[in-house]
Amino acid sequence: MKIGIIREGKIPPDSRVPLTPEQCAFLINERGIDILVQPSPNRCFPDEAYRTLNVPMSDDLSDRDVLMGVKEVPIEQLIPNKTYFFFSHTIKEQSYNRKLLQAIVEKNIRLIDYEVLTNNKGQRLIAFGKFAGMVGAHNGIMTYGRKTGLFELKRMKDCLDYAEAQAIYKRMQYPPMRIVLTGTGRVGKGAALVLDDMGIQRVSPEEYLKNQYSKAVYTQLQCIDYARRKDGSPFDKETFYEHPELFESSFAPFYRCSDIMINGIYWDNNAPAFFSIDDMNSGDFAIKVIADVTCDIAPVSSIPSTLKASTIADPVFGFDPVSSQETDAYQDGKIDMMTIDNLPNELPRDASTAFGQQFISAILEELLKDNSAVIERATVAVNRGLGSHFAYLENYLKGKE
Repeated sequence: MKIGIIREGKIPPDSRVPLTPEQCAFLINERGIDILVQPSPNRCFPDEAYRTLNVPMSDDLSDRDVLMGVKEVPIEQLIPNKTYFFFSHTIKEQSYNRKLLQAIVEKNIRLIDYEVLTNNKGQRLIAFGKFAGMVGAHNGIMTYGRKTGLFELKRMKDCLDYAEAQAIYKRMQYPPMRIVLTGTGRVGKGAALVLDDMGIQRVSPEEYLKNQYSKAVYTQLQCIDYARRKDGSPFDKETFYEHPELFESSFAPFYRCSDIMINGIYWDNNAPAFFSIDDMNSGDFAIKVIADVTCDIAPVSSIPSTLKASTIADPVFGFDPVSSQETDAYQDGKIDMMTIDNLPNELPRDASTAFGQQFISAILEELLKDNSAVIERATVAVNRGLGSHFAYLENYLKGKE
């Protein structure tokens, strides 16, 4: 099998890589894998780092069997009749990537989406989620400092790595502020790690709602804390995951007493939003900053003010609940939104190293098998059609949904 590491073509460019120079060299020298890397000026690891380790490089990847990237590949850069690995952002019927999936099918590409590489229990095997949560939490706190003028926190993207950020946290002092973090998966755990490293005290949801605090505190919510059955019957997590349409939001007590919200859930299109625009216009909506790591774009979203994905270059926009329109950031009476959709790219070296390790340990052997249930479950497109687990995308693919 011949593997090619493509340069990222999406604009703005992503600097992450699926395999670091050291990981490529290991696979070549220790595992006998044939790897070719396409040169790129934008990677967090420069071309010279690959060349120093004798990793072959070429613009021409036409002889490769498998092509690996990170973000969506621009349609004009797709090579027909290849197997691709990347995050396609199509599996939730995202309208902005419909043409991409159509082109993939037309070009007879086998698309394997990292997001759905799972074990037989449905647990993801590879993800950047931890680092998205880490950067999202950092940026949420940074945004609040800028909005209030009470402190200044260096951008994560301007740190060499997370170790530098940790050193900064030890010198910081924070004002009293209340932070509600949603989600307990990879994203939520990554966000909690940063808040803990910042020295912000963690309290239970019950304590958070009951007590007043003279210091910075945060609470982390599970789904039982922010959703309830519409019919009043007891909450059941399995039912919530399988039939989210049966539930409604119970998040209101938290938006009434929080300064910052960090949203780190995986949201189903049929699940309830945390709150509505009307709620945001109510006099008791206290949240001033929302770091939406989930970043589903409104109106099909868990946060109705996530109008767009912001960028690393321009990370924050304001939201006016009265007009439901975007405004300039850091204005009184407006809610500041941090909605970067490639957050791990602010911590690219750490994120890429961890991601490559996951690929080598959990995915590579599956890829080398003649038949793999792991690969089959993640195959969105194959043989000019949809994979067996993605037949539900047929109307989306044809523009009929």
